[in-house]
Amino acid sequence: MKRILFILFGICLVGSAMAQPAKSRVRTNNGATNRTGNNGAAQPVDRATLMFPTPVDVPEDVAWRRDIYRTLDLKKDENAALYYPVEPMGNEVNLFTLIFQLLNTGKLPAYDYKLDGVEDFSKENRMHFKDMLDRYHILYEIEGRTIKVDNSDIPSAEVLSFNVKESSYYDQHTATYHTRVVALCPVLHRADDFSMDMRKYPMFWIKYDDLAPYLSKHSVMISNLNNAATMSMDDFFATNQYKGTIYMTTNMQNRSLQQYCTTDSALVKEQKRIEKEITDFEKNIWATPVDSVELARQDSIANAANAKKGRRRVSSSATTGKATASSSRTSRRSSASKKEKSEKSSSSSGSSAPRVSVRRQRH
Repeated sequence: MKRILFILFGICLVGSAMAQPAKSRVRTNNGATNRTGNNGAAQPVDRATLMFPTPVDVPEDVAWRRDIYRTLDLKKDENAALYYPVEPMGNEVNLFTLIFQLLNTGKLPAYDYKLDGVEDFSKENRMHFKDMLDRYHILYEIEGRTIKVDNSDIPSAEVLSFNVKESSYYDQHTATYHTRVVALCPVLHRADDFSMDMRKYPMFWIKYDDLAPYLSKHSVMISNLNNAATMSMDDFFATNQYKGTIYMTTNMQNRSLQQYCTTDSALVKEQKRIEKEITDFEKNIWATPVDSVELARQDSIANAANAKKGRRRVSSSATTGKATASSSRTSRRSSASKKEKSEKSSSSSGSSAPRVSVRRQRH
């Protein structure tokens, strides 16, 4: 009887487990969990986003922040690492080719470039990849639901510059100063059909945080003298290895520098003034360095220097004291010898002086 009850109890447990609804998460091979959609199919999660640590956004409640827009000339040596190779060489691609391939596969969202030059990351401003291809006359083929573009048709050789939005801010919660790239915009340099003059076409805006997981996987060469010196594209931007000129800042009038700088000399002067404002603020945040290691090193050097100076003072004072004592002894000896000489001279003069005798004279 007990055995029959035990069997019935096991059957009830199995039935209750089978009656439970399926869970809303599916475990993948790499250990990540994917949320299921309404139809129960698992939605794929990008591996690069899972492997790359989530970047920290610029805080909204910072005590100070300055947003500036720079243009990066890829023909300059400081930025050439983002331009070469022009055509893909195995796994090596330049920055625009990487962005283009991610846009084609739908892994990276892009946003239309507006006339005012200010980025708009709203859902309504989302750019369609096919519209971008038609706008800039890039050849492509449609195979089913995919768009195929040959590597030779990717206009990476014509993208000679990038517009970069950069935020410099002071975080009072952590007492740290940062300079981070917020957004990127590739600029197409193409000759005009009528005048044959080279014109610039800003193509689209992308958020740097969306691109960063893929930049960490691609290395670039950063030196013409040492070809073994490489770093990832993400480190290239994170450490501010690039060099660009300021063409606009975030201001209440929403004006670029060229709109209120009438001459080239005035433009250069304004760019230097803005650069100086940012560097001066960074230098004057702290009255003393906040790095404890640097402070300890400076203290140790100062203590060693002070101790060395103290030893020098002691040795110099001891030397001075010995010289003073010897000089005083010498002066005492000389004075004593002079006294003895004077006494001897006086005594000798007294004994050797002729005696005066008075003789009586007879008259």
